[in-house]
Amino acid sequence: MTAWDAVHAKRAIRQFADRPIHQANLELILRAGARAHSSKNQQRWAFIVVEDRAQLARLATLGEWCGHIGGAATAIALVTPDPLVEGAPLSITWDLGGAAAQMMLVAWEMGIGSCPATVYDHARAKELLGYPDGMHCEFILSFGYPADPGKLTRPNRPGGRQPLDELVHRERWQTPKAGGAAEDAAPDG
Repeated sequence: MTAWDAVHAKRAIRQFADRPIHQANLELILRAGARAHSSKNQQRWAFIVVEDRAQLARLATLGEWCGHIGGAATAIALVTPDPLVEGAPLSITWDLGGAAAQMMLVAWEMGIGSCPATVYDHARAKELLGYPDGMHCEFILSFGYPADPGKLTRPNRPGGRQPLDELVHRERWQTPKAGGAAEDAAPDG
């Protein structure tokens, strides 16, 4: 599988088979996150691996869209310095996104599905995960083998993504003209 194949085929998996992830595969997933680029190579992240069924069920209550964590084989909480603390670099979110994407793509290549979840109850997340003051968990990734293995090879749905010509601008932002053609946006002043 090429990198493009993984990017093109990968989809969010929210329903998992009752099957543990082999520890060697889990280590590769974690290494992929650790190898991600980071601003000034500071690597301001930590990963908390959760495999205990009861703990996964508790993590599934941290937000309206966290339910998939409860059925996962493994969850990885992404912990960073608290971005709301004065002086915290804004690049933390960028760095963490790269680490998460790399973990999910490596998992996909191994036939392991994943899905990100946003944490809404931060006080409870800190209580459950035990990270120290000054740290923060905004996202948790769920991992597991798909309950429906066909999702690994199912073709993408038509129209599932916006066309590039609606997303990409060249040199400057362009505003579509009536009839679909684009014109250069006029500079202010």
